[in-house]
Amino acid sequence: MPVAPAPVGAASSPAGPGAPLIDTHGRVHRDLRISLTDRCSLRCTYCMPEQGNEWLAKTSILTLDEIEAVARVAAADGITTFRLTGGEPLLRTDIVDVVRRLAAIAGPDGRPVDIAMTTNGIRLRELLPGLVDAGLNRLNISIDTLRRDRFRELTRRDRLDDVLDGIAAAAASPLRPLKLNAVAMRGVNDDELVDLVEFAVAHGAQMRFIEQMPLDAGHTWDRSSMVTQDEILGRLAERWTLTPVPGRGRAPAARWTLDGGPDTVGVIASVTAPFCGDCDRLRLTADGQLRNCLFSTTEYDLLPLLRGDAHRQAQGPVAAPDEAGIDGMLRSCVRGKLPGHAINDPSFLQPARGMNAIGG
Repeated sequence: MPVAPAPVGAASSPAGPGAPLIDTHGRVHRDLRISLTDRCSLRCTYCMPEQGNEWLAKTSILTLDEIEAVARVAAADGITTFRLTGGEPLLRTDIVDVVRRLAAIAGPDGRPVDIAMTTNGIRLRELLPGLVDAGLNRLNISIDTLRRDRFRELTRRDRLDDVLDGIAAAAASPLRPLKLNAVAMRGVNDDELVDLVEFAVAHGAQMRFIEQMPLDAGHTWDRSSMVTQDEILGRLAERWTLTPVPGRGRAPAARWTLDGGPDTVGVIASVTAPFCGDCDRLRLTADGQLRNCLFSTTEYDLLPLLRGDAHRQAQGPVAAPDEAGIDGMLRSCVRGKLPGHAINDPSFLQPARGMNAIGG
């Protein structure tokens, strides 16, 4: 993966620390997705192989202090939402402390940042009280099927009961809105779309279907197996009257009301209806790389700014984080953002990292 050169402090950025993160296409960035680990308790077929995965070295994984250092600079530059992802973020042993430390950060206007999380839900019942107390605001839970045999085949793990238990705990919690995510796959779960929506509604949640994207570690994505937004809506329209919800803003999902509302369903159509023109997201990988797009082929390395070159080479004490340098790197990353991901262009190249190593 190409790595962009490190900037020399804040001087590399056209605006100093505290100014909004605006790219060359006028998009103001307010959302940072923070991957806490590349490891996961499932092995979903569209994400990673069952065996033979090459995990990130433990020494490269950002510490809690390092995550907080990046988050504080990002919040000062106008980032208002931190979404914690993975891999599976609940595998991180200090996950409650991560939430507590990030939830204590405020932006320039004094308002606390919003802390969201995307999880497979397996450890959710156990950890949810601590997460809520620490300041977690919102949850997205992944569930691609409600059928036990299909879940086992798709995830290569027999953990459906744990996921359902986590969803039940989330439904009983104060965290709202609660969203359930499913990747729609032809011949795999496309016969469950209505069932999944009904399940979500019964739990006070919004179901969101995601078009399958070329982000699998094995690079086996086949567009013909992808269920498109039009197909999803067509299937749901056989059960409900769907009415578009106006004003999506910068949210990745377009929404429709079911029979006039209040319940809604969302579709994230990254392939057939890209929303790149409204994208306000940056990503921080678990090993300290900034990315300005899920499909980027360039990364911006924060580790030297967090640890110092000497520490990175195991030759000295840990350096204090270079906050001016972090600010400059954030701005370099934003300036390098392309107009779109170009999935539909013949020249498109799938990123070397799989989704579990990039962060959702």
